[in-house]
Amino acid sequence: MRKIIVQEFITLDGVMQAPGAPEEDMSGDFKYGGWTAPYFREADDAAGEFMQEWMRSTDILLGRKTFDIFAAYWPAHADMWPGINDVTKYVMSSTLTENKADWPNVVFLQTVEEIKKL
Repeated sequence: MRKIIVQEFITLDGVMQAPGAPEEDMSGDFKYGGWTAPYFREADDAAGEFMQEWMRSTDILLGRKTFDIFAAYWPAHADMWPGINDVTKYVMSSTLTENKADWPNVVFLQTVEEIKKL
């Protein structure tokens, strides 16, 4: 059985929404997007090396909302996250069944049972 390893960006007070950019996810009138950006800019080289190692043999499990954000961004910025376009992206969604973003290697799942089969 494969392990699911969670990688989250979370503040000490529990915020996980929109770490990458101010306009990344403004749902619920969230005004504080982009809160990780200043820290990643300071460590871009090290972050790139870390992400390349992390992505070496990793598939990704995303929810629909994160998939929408990632698929709009990462295909054109893969140099910042080496390997992101090559790994399999499993997307858990009850509403999406096709890859309209044309991001390579995407598989849609609709039930927890499908995740268990992986």
